[in-house]
Amino acid sequence: MLFAFSVAPSTTDDPDGSVSAAVADAIRVVRESGLPHRLDSMFTTLEGDWDECMPVIKAACDAVAQHSPRVSLVVKADLRPGYDGQLDAKVARIESRLTDAD
Repeated sequence: MLFAFSVAPSTTDDPDGSVSAAVADAIRVVRESGLPHRLDSMFTTLEGDWDECMPVIKAACDAVAQHSPRVSLVVKADLRPGYDGQLDAKVARIESRLTDAD
């Protein structure tokens, strides 16, 4: 299963509005979890089952809450039990189709 999530403080004291310190703390939680993951500019994607991923997402929210009394969370999930390695496999399938079309 894949869980793409974005967590950020709803408020910040940073003069330029940056939330990077809070987000870095959330990503630290993800990395320490040991779960396969991918970070991009808008979302972090975790791979694992419900019981593995949801506590990590909650802990990431808790880390962000240390920076702000209000936290925003967006989660999107691909619930496909029995399939592992989908962080890379899903992208590879699309790349293959694009190559075949050329």
